[in-house]
Amino acid sequence: MRYFIVSTFLLAFILATSCAKRGFIDGGPKDTIAPILISSKPENFSTNFTGQQIRINFDEYIKLKEVDKQLIVSPPLKNKPDITPVTASKYINIRLRDTLQANTTYSFNFGQSVQDNNEGNPLQSFSYVISTGAFIDSLTLKGRVKDAYLNKVDDFVSIHLYDVEDKYTDSLVYKNLPRYVTNTLDKGKDFELKNLKPGKYKLVALKDKNNNSKFDPKTEKIGFHSDYLTIPNDTIYEVELFKEKIPFKTLNAGLVAKNKIEVGYEGDGKKMQIELKNGKDLIKTWVTKPMERDSVQVWFKPLAVDSLHLHVKNQNFEKKYTIRSNKKAADTLVLSAKTGVLDFRDDLFISSSTPIEKIDHTKISIVNKDSVAVKFTHFYNEEKQKLELYIKKEPEQTYTTLILPGAITDIFEKSNDSLKFNAKTTRLSDYGNLVLNLNKVKSYPLIIDLLNDKNEIKATKWVKDKEQKIEFLLLQPMKYILRFIYDVNSNGEWDTGSFLEKRQTEEVLYFPNPVDVRMNWDVNQNVDLGG
Repeated sequence: MRYFIVSTFLLAFILATSCAKRGFIDGGPKDTIAPILISSKPENFSTNFTGQQIRINFDEYIKLKEVDKQLIVSPPLKNKPDITPVTASKYINIRLRDTLQANTTYSFNFGQSVQDNNEGNPLQSFSYVISTGAFIDSLTLKGRVKDAYLNKVDDFVSIHLYDVEDKYTDSLVYKNLPRYVTNTLDKGKDFELKNLKPGKYKLVALKDKNNNSKFDPKTEKIGFHSDYLTIPNDTIYEVELFKEKIPFKTLNAGLVAKNKIEVGYEGDGKKMQIELKNGKDLIKTWVTKPMERDSVQVWFKPLAVDSLHLHVKNQNFEKKYTIRSNKKAADTLVLSAKTGVLDFRDDLFISSSTPIEKIDHTKISIVNKDSVAVKFTHFYNEEKQKLELYIKKEPEQTYTTLILPGAITDIFEKSNDSLKFNAKTTRLSDYGNLVLNLNKVKSYPLIIDLLNDKNEIKATKWVKDKEQKIEFLLLQPMKYILRFIYDVNSNGEWDTGSFLEKRQTEEVLYFPNPVDVRMNWDVNQNVDLGG
């Protein structure tokens, strides 16, 4: 009986403790160790290489992540090597599809694409190096990349070095592979070119979107060091990326409404000239530009003809189009206006769906919330089809814009009906003020932009003379990024560079930290531009 009681007690104790503490099988600590290279054939840093096959062995199963994007072969090959297998394995096979150059060091930089199969731990900056000659080139070149206009640098920027020999011309960046190449990958703005031989070189950076190691000015950014450089040296070079202005040309032209032709283009269309003819007779046109689109709209009064002839000129460009008629409907007059909250830095406006030809300002009035008339002046922006109304704004006020019938007539002799639009201001204390105290300005004019966190311009000033105190009043509360542009040619805008013309961009500087402008607050900020 005593044995039975003791046994029963022990069994109950074991059951109770096992039920009180539930658990799971522990698989041990998480694997945080990257794969390790254990051997290769030929060995890493081998010389006098003559084969077409390379095998690299690791201590565990690995997978290749984004190897097409991460792998950089320098000097670049005309044909990408075959990398296998595509599934998990303990090795990598490289099959070369090119004949390698004699007496040349080749590096296969895998970036972070080699990862262990289970946890994805990357083998950081793994590279495999061989030479077709008797020794391995070992010189390096370091630098950093920045954007010439924006305060953020693109990921995966390619860095190219071109041999500067008797046959070198700047046109090589469009059609030839560089002598050496590396990439910033997605880890930042710094770069290092390794396994270089002594010589004289041209340093170029590309946002190489199609990964062909050649410059396509239509879609890609470029940057370059102005002078040739020699290796070895220990200089850290800085290269600024920019998008060139491409030559102007039209892309298409066609009838998009019974009374409107749209012309798409690329390049700078500011000096575009357009003629529209019916046979030999010149037709009156109105040219407008939609916002945020590289196209213009050519308006005309509809004609009963089968086709019209459009002639586009822009400096050295010239092209003619035959525009066939169709059964598309004509655009009609629709007016819209600024409504809701009226920012103190904004103006009232009336936008039109068709170009305006006549404005009878006596049939337009603005009254405040007490029905008292408010004086205004106006300006019609033909390109944007916008009637801008300027008033002296007061805080916590409502402004009602009244438009009587016939106040606005478009080019098709259509007029408006009665319209009414309301907009209101808020308290002055809802805004903040920013005063910049400038020091060491190198030159004037100076463009000052205030940007939000999306790099959108929220306020701007063109400072022509030597002003040290610059005021931005009644700003929306937010953290502003300050951008300063040295406007060398005094045209009021930032000018990009040109590789073939050996011209860098106009200099852009950013204040190191965002400036916090708060409600009902004045901020005085000292700015040292290091001139």
